[in-house]
Formats: sequence, C-alpha cells, structure tokens
Amino acid sequence: MTAHAITADTVAATVARLRERRPRVHCITNSAAVNFTANVLLSAGCFPSMTVNPEEVPDFVAGADALLVNLGTLDPLRQDAIGAAIEVTAETGRPWVLDPVFVERSRMRLALAKRLAMAEPAAIRLNRAELAALMGGEENDDPENIRPDHVAPGSDESAAAYALATLSTVVRTGDVDFITDGVRSLNIEGGHPTMALVTAMGCAGTALLAGFLAVEPDAVVASAVCLAFVAAAAEQAGMRSYGPGTFSPAFIDALYWLRPEEIGASARIS
Repeated sequence: MTAHAITADTVAATVARLRERRPRVHCITNSAAVNFTANVLLSAGCFPSMTVNPEEVPDFVAGADALLVNLGTLDPLRQDAIGAAIEVTAETGRPWVLDPVFVERSRMRLALAKRLAMAEPAAIRLNRAELAALMGGEENDDPENIRPDHVAPGSDESAAAYALATLSTVVRTGDVDFITDGVRSLNIEGGHPTMALVTAMGCAGTALLAGFLAVEPDAVVASAVCLAFVAAAAEQAGMRSYGPGTFSPAFIDALYWLRPEEIGASARIS
C-alpha cells in the first residue's frame, strides 16, 4: 500500500463512520489509564466499558464491538480477565488489539504477550524495545527468536517479519509511526512532544484503534486513520496548552471538536 491509497477523503470518511456508528470498546487496560482512556473514547465517538472482573468480562466482550488488551499493570485479576476475553473473541470474531506494554522488563509478561500475539489480534501496537523483546534479539536473549538473522531488532524489517509471523498488523510507534501487515507498509508523521509527558496517552490511543477496527476491517487503514486522528488532536492541543497539565484536557477537547475533513487534510501518511 502507498500513501496514495489512503487519501484525505479516506481518513475523513473513516472518522465520520466511527462517530456515526459509535462502537463500544471493551478495555482491559492498566489501572493508570482507565479514566483517561474512557474519556478519550467518549470524546472521539466511541462507548467504553472497563470492567476487569473475569466473571463479567465474557458478557461485556460479547456485547462490545472491539476489545483492547493492555498489559500495563498485569495483576492476577487482569490475567484471568484477558484469558476470558480472548476466548470470546475467538468464538465471535470480534476484532481486538494487543498493547504489550513493558514486555522487555518482565519475563512473565513477555511469555504471556507471546502467547497472546499468536491468538490472532487484528493489530499489535508497540514500540521498538517491545518489538525487539517479542522477537528476541539484543534487548532480549530469547531462544525462540523468530527474527531473521540479518534483520535489526525493532526495525521496519523486523516489524514486517513479526506481522507475517503473527498474521497481525503491527503498529510500531516512535518519532515516526510505522504500520505494516508484512506486505503493505506506511509511515505516519505528526503529533506533539508533550504527548510523551501525559500518562496513558499511548494506552488510550490503542483503545481508539480498537474502535476504528470495529468500523474498518482493513487493519492497515484503521491504524493509519487512528494515528492520523490522534496526531491531529495532539497538534491542536499543543497550540492551546501550556504544558502537560493543560495538554490532556485540550487533547480530549480536540478529539471531540475536530471535523473529519480537518483530520483528513492534516494527515501525513507516506
């Protein structure tokens, strides 16, 4: 896929579809991200649900349009909830997104993330260190290394190889975000430096990606539109805030009032 395949009109139409359909996203996410993630989803045009009670999760996931699995605060309750949720997505075909937060810092978390990655998430959003850990390499000396020897850990080539291995779309974030399903690849530019100083910004963005997957089955397109939307809102928030404390509410406001055509016009997809 080239940048020309995702036009400003494609971005605008997909955002408009999200707001029209208002998908419900069930979030199993870290405790530091719950409130901000819910507000981001509501402002962008989705309905959130957030329970991590394993007895309730199957019903909530069955009634949702998409699922987020975030490993940020991986306690026993969330581990059980994740297992229950994935069983439902396997039965119903609900799209879901994996956010393997900090897998490079915990062997237990890494092992779980590897199992989840093979359970057919529609998308996996991660950074370079997390990608390198999941594939083995310098950041993680793993005997089950699935990275070809000539491919650098965390690189574009590594992301493409991992996408093919997991049959998922990989969304590797960084100064320039990179999206690939192993065949098609895109770069997304934009955003604002203050994003890195706001807790749960990435977690909430991944939840929003789940919402886009509920209205756009092509995970490459859904990922590109989501990142373009987040970047546009962050740029607006950066112009209207004075630091991290005012950036967060300004970002939520921008998600709410930005028009689809403004988001499409500002998208930088290559």
